Amino acid sequence: MEFKQTKKRVSTVDMVQIAFMAAIVYVATAMINVPVGIGYKGVVHLGDSMVFLAAVLLGKKKAAIAAAIGMSLFDLLSPYSMWAPYTFFIKGIMGYIAAVIAYRGSYKGENIINNIFAFIVAGVWMNAGYYISGVFVQHFYTNVPLNQAIMIQATHVPGDIAQVIVGILIAVPISEMLRRSNIKRIINR
Repeated sequence: MEFKQTKKRVSTVDMVQIAFMAAIVYVATAMINVPVGIGYKGVVHLGDSMVFLAAVLLGKKKAAIAAAIGMSLFDLLSPYSMWAPYTFFIKGIMGYIAAVIAYRGSYKGENIINNIFAFIVAGVWMNAGYYISGVFVQHFYTNVPLNQAIMIQATHVPGDIAQVIVGILIAVPISEMLRRSNIKRIINR
């Protein structure tokens, strides 16, 4: 029995799209960010809107990579560097979830209602991921008792929810304008 090994090459266009979107995610995150919470503070920022936009424009793999790189780069270059490994996985999976749902069936990231649903589900994942990670960090790294870590991390939830809502409110009209301009045809040449 012979197995064929196929290697999918990453094209230069793919690398440029990922790098460009990662840079946009980083800039949107770094441009406006507001610290929130107690203890290890989080930030409310505009980066999620660009994660959602990446999901609609690039699809699951490229959106996941761009989101993971752009957001964790922000953490590495800010006072929140200890969060970079968590952010890499949480935001990468967030971009992947949004794209999987946005591209399910025959939608191809072009149905507004489906995209909103995709962004909400991805936002729920982000909230859960950061909540669990925050409890873990506070309990194991700073020796805060577990019950206190749970309560402290709960102070981040409203900010994270607001961040997702603002991200959706920004991403939906931008993605609709780009859809109408047929940008996918242009960037996927």
